[in-house]
Amino acid sequence: MIKRLAPGLGGWGSWPPTLTAQNAVRMGRPGRWLCLRHTSSWYPLRVATLSPVRQKTSPRHAAVVRVTHWLTVVAFVALTVTGLEIVISHPRFYWGEVGNVNVKPAFTLPIPASRDTVPTGYKYVMPDQNGWSRYLHFEAAWLLLFTALAYGAWGLVSGHFKRNLVPVRGERGWRAIWARTRKYLRRSPPGRQEEKSYNVLQRVTYLVVIFVLFPLIMWTGLAMSPSFTGAFPATAWLVGGRQTARTLHFFLTWALIAFLVVHVVMIAISGFWRRMRAMTIGRARTEDEL
Repeated sequence: MIKRLAPGLGGWGSWPPTLTAQNAVRMGRPGRWLCLRHTSSWYPLRVATLSPVRQKTSPRHAAVVRVTHWLTVVAFVALTVTGLEIVISHPRFYWGEVGNVNVKPAFTLPIPASRDTVPTGYKYVMPDQNGWSRYLHFEAAWLLLFTALAYGAWGLVSGHFKRNLVPVRGERGWRAIWARTRKYLRRSPPGRQEEKSYNVLQRVTYLVVIFVLFPLIMWTGLAMSPSFTGAFPATAWLVGGRQTARTLHFFLTWALIAFLVVHVVMIAISGFWRRMRAMTIGRARTEDEL
């Protein structure tokens, strides 16, 4: 109940019988009183009463980061599945420009092939899925390439890389990286500073993945394409030949798979659903953000 009372005993409505000048507190400007000792509560005019406090949220990831992140996930999963099918068709790897059944391989995967013309030591062949897998592999590769270009351009223009991925001063050394690694090994909870920004180990890892592994895997992938190397032959010979590009492509794939496994495990340990919330809708509860 809100009442405006005159400086004296007048005002709007009736004065409570038990309210006296001694049990009332003058509130700021003339004409505003608050009853403290009476069962009926009197508040100054236009003073807000208590209301449920909404928990504040803060942005965690920009829209461009979230969109390109999930496009990369889709492309990478498609590339991994179809790449496995392509490898099964010829599970032998070589160095140099030429590689076939008449050339001694650098190593052979201990699996049967999907083609009976490829010697693997097994008396049976796997189902041949080479047709659709190659088609989808190339489509997913272009999706990954254009997504990476869009993310890279935005990251440079907006300052995202410098602000969020480059290690801050004082942490650009092995000592800081090893210190954060020890915290992970001890499973220490993240500090307040890490709630809204990446720590040094995360920053270095993302920089390696974004600027080393992904560019190399796209380069070696293009170096295996006859049509692309026909237009840009340096793509292949700079890495030592098309078969060398294929072998490097295979190793880089496993490096990215290892990163993905560790990435998902760390998300699960630090809070799967709050991390997913931040990477999908862009916001997370302030005290839960990491």
